[in-house]
Amino acid sequence: MDSINKQQPEKNHEDLSGSAAAERIKEITEKNSSCFFCSNIKTGLPPSTRPMSVQKVDEEGNFWFLSANDSHKNDEVAVDPFVQLLFQGSKHSDFLSIYGIATISEDRAKIKELWEPLLKVWFTEGEDDPRISVIKVEPTQGYYWDNKHGNAIAFVKMIAGAIIGKTLDDSIEGKLDV
Repeated sequence: MDSINKQQPEKNHEDLSGSAAAERIKEITEKNSSCFFCSNIKTGLPPSTRPMSVQKVDEEGNFWFLSANDSHKNDEVAVDPFVQLLFQGSKHSDFLSIYGIATISEDRAKIKELWEPLLKVWFTEGEDDPRISVIKVEPTQGYYWDNKHGNAIAFVKMIAGAIIGKTLDDSIEGKLDV
């Protein structure tokens, strides 16, 4: 690689696939379940981006959201199911970019499974609100940026590296193939 990473003495790239990729996705999203949900990816229009909260990431790495069935987002997904999810867990770690294919359903059992009382702010009739739909995003590809040993160690390594003038970066990044 022709980058700053050549100066780094530690391995900082690890592509993950299958269950290891799904586990990394779950780890990152458990630290911050909010993301930017981007739609209109392949329409030729500018992408639409809005904050969303993931209700669940299942064992296969699929993302589950609750959404209003009369929203612009649902209309956009119905026309173009390709979406991107962008996560930032903290200032220096837990970054995740996921491309996937979204499907919309009104599966009442899944709505009940994903329901949380706070959602009544958007769905005023509760979990039986007829406007609730489920969006499932199945990842097709992803990329993550994280650190290997936690934020405290990463911070100490950055400070030490700055003092001695050497790249001591605790980061790890790679492709995710779920």
